[in-house]
Amino acid sequence: MINPLATLLLVGTLAIQMGNAQTQTAGLTLPESQALAAKNYPMVKQRDLIAKSASYAVDQQGKRSLPQLNINGQATYQSEVTEIPIQVPGMDIPSLNKDQYKLYGEINQNLFDGGLTRLGKQAIEAEADVKQQALEVELYKINARVNQLYFGILLLDAQLAQNDLLQKDIQAGLEKINAAIANGAALKSEGSLLEAERLKAQQRATELQASRLASLHMLGLFIGRTLDEHTLLEKPAPPHASLAANRPELGWYARQKTGIEVERRLLRAKNRPKLGLFLQAGVGRPALNMLSNHFDAYYYGGVRLSIPISGFYTLQKEKAQLDIKEAGIDVQQETFLFNTDLTLQQQQTEAAKYEQLLRTDDAIVALRTSVKDAALAQLENGVINTADYARETHAVSNARLSKIQHELQLLKAQYDIRYTSGSSYENTRNPQKK
Repeated sequence: MINPLATLLLVGTLAIQMGNAQTQTAGLTLPESQALAAKNYPMVKQRDLIAKSASYAVDQQGKRSLPQLNINGQATYQSEVTEIPIQVPGMDIPSLNKDQYKLYGEINQNLFDGGLTRLGKQAIEAEADVKQQALEVELYKINARVNQLYFGILLLDAQLAQNDLLQKDIQAGLEKINAAIANGAALKSEGSLLEAERLKAQQRATELQASRLASLHMLGLFIGRTLDEHTLLEKPAPPHASLAANRPELGWYARQKTGIEVERRLLRAKNRPKLGLFLQAGVGRPALNMLSNHFDAYYYGGVRLSIPISGFYTLQKEKAQLDIKEAGIDVQQETFLFNTDLTLQQQQTEAAKYEQLLRTDDAIVALRTSVKDAALAQLENGVINTADYARETHAVSNARLSKIQHELQLLKAQYDIRYTSGSSYENTRNPQKK
């Protein structure tokens, strides 16, 4: 009798195993790796921190337009007080005490601050934009590191595939020579030589698999996923890269210049007249009546006009400092564009070199393969020995490997051009564009 519970457990176990197998062999693409690496990088947490800090600072700056309340107090002792130098018969005119006290509160309300509050908010937002774009610059650099790891793993995959072909060629020769040994047509040492070559190829495969697993582990740390030997990387299609520079560094320079322009407007605002209302109320001895020795309450208010004059002494120098700062940013941008153009030219030269090499790779592989096939037939007929056949198998293996390397090196050079020009940054910022 079939146990329903056991059947259910068996089905569940098989489903879990199939799910694990699908997870392990799931493909991983280059764009996906770059997106996950940028999302997983610890520095990305600064985005929210910068935004929150700017929000708090803007909110605090906005409170400058609210009434400002201050409470002050003082106690003084003075060596002399004001006296009335008149004596009136029958009247005692008291003299003021030399110790005097005052406690009062004052409310100030800005009517016109020259635009300081508004420009202060703009300066905070401009500074936050600069920090956010500087963060984009750092995050963009991750793409280059991911590209290096990703294409390195693809090259190891290609080398493993070619190593497998090499082992098959050696095995084919080994089968031929073993048959000849069995018939007494060849020496046992001939088979030993090919067996040694097969073992060397297996050792090379072990080394390549270990290097691949180590690279997958590093890539997994970048993207925040656990990758193992079953993880498959998809070979990306050749990119369409624009040579027009569109790097995030250019946005960083532009935002710095915007911040300098806000600073210029702030300089002008600091030297404008300020107008506001004020009200002061408190208690003191003496209060407003300077001839009273009693604690009295008082208040007074009015309009206050402030015209800063001393700021004009340093205005020109401060403007000159901002001009120098902006000129420095222009120099940095010009240097960056110059170095970027040099790098692009080098990468284009590299890409052209691999394109030219690939034009003859197919012919070389075809010729080497025909020679190897002929060598296999010659080995079977006893015309050549196993050393000659091993040499030809290695020659065709190296030709195939060269072609694979050139293909991947060309593809990586194209993606390097895409990275250097900033095309990948444009696609990241505008995913709808193709």
